[in-house]
Amino acid sequence: MTTRRQFLKQLSTTAGVGVAASLGLSFATPRLHAAPATDGWHMPDEHLPQERVFLAYAASSAIWKDWASEVNSTVAMLARTIARYQPVTILCREQQEDDARDECGTDNVDYLPLPLNDIWVRDYGGCFVLDRGGRLGLVDFNFNGWGKKQASSNDTRVAKALGTELEATYIRSRLTGEGGGIEVNGHGTAILTESCWINDNRNPGLSKAQIDAELKSLLGLRKIIWLPGIKSQDITDAHIDFYARFAKPGVVIANLDNDPDSHDYPVTRRHLDILKSATDAEGRKLQVHTLPPPTDPRRNVYTENNPSFAAGYINFLSINGALIAPQFGDAAADGYCRELLQQLYPGREVVQVNIDPIAAGGGGIHCVTKQLPRVAGTKESAGAD
Repeated sequence: MTTRRQFLKQLSTTAGVGVAASLGLSFATPRLHAAPATDGWHMPDEHLPQERVFLAYAASSAIWKDWASEVNSTVAMLARTIARYQPVTILCREQQEDDARDECGTDNVDYLPLPLNDIWVRDYGGCFVLDRGGRLGLVDFNFNGWGKKQASSNDTRVAKALGTELEATYIRSRLTGEGGGIEVNGHGTAILTESCWINDNRNPGLSKAQIDAELKSLLGLRKIIWLPGIKSQDITDAHIDFYARFAKPGVVIANLDNDPDSHDYPVTRRHLDILKSATDAEGRKLQVHTLPPPTDPRRNVYTENNPSFAAGYINFLSINGALIAPQFGDAAADGYCRELLQQLYPGREVVQVNIDPIAAGGGGIHCVTKQLPRVAGTKESAGAD
């Protein structure tokens, strides 16, 4: 498996202006204040019913060079695919909204113009949480471009903007991190990588115990399973959503890289050992399934001689009634991914799509999406587990 989102030296200078409020939701004056842990906030299971999914049609030539158009087209394809199951909101620069509408369409899709640097809304958009009464909050983890590796002056403001638009209680953490670095089961357990969170490029001077305590307080956690990860091999310092995902409480899907020449070969085996011996917050031993990357992905301009190409299946997205997963042109590996996900998510349709342009930049489907959980008083959860 090749490295993911290898250090980008280009700085993004492209940004839009203005904020529109057209999400199909009711808006009011936002509550922008820190909320104490006593409010009972918790980060819900991603597989529960969702209100909508956010994506960012925001690839620019400043970062993506000649691939920007293809990357945005792939974001648009994901938007149209997800919109078959539930509403989608596209974040985009104001000057790109017409292009976004042309490609993403308007069938179950709406738009929120914002200044943006890049497409990775999972990382910079904050983490949605719910309180005991089902009210919505949003935790802002102060995105800093994955440890100041890429320009982020616009993206770091997106979490607060989403909190404003959604009337969510805004909760600003003292930590710096990314949404792709957090995996929870919705029942008090999380899996995280030390290489991402316990890193001086994000949280200098803070100990593992301090970081652990802050995450537990903000996300309603009782136990964090820490995996070592690996620093400096990709721009994210090893986000957990390329290594381990909860299928449901007590059940984990783990990446297992079978290429002996890959830096992830020993890393994923160490992770597997930890996960197999771990228990969750309820004291249950984890049932662990492995999902290897493809050994022979399709060959094209995105994959050939590109050490950043992220050929991993773990980075799938769960939505109402479906799972959106990558396919890489390796028939055996693509088929195994589909079969495993169908086994673990009975009743959901597994939809596999070609995301090569996005994977060429080191990310996947989960990286470029952010789900909004269904909150109390909204429509019924038909079509979702």
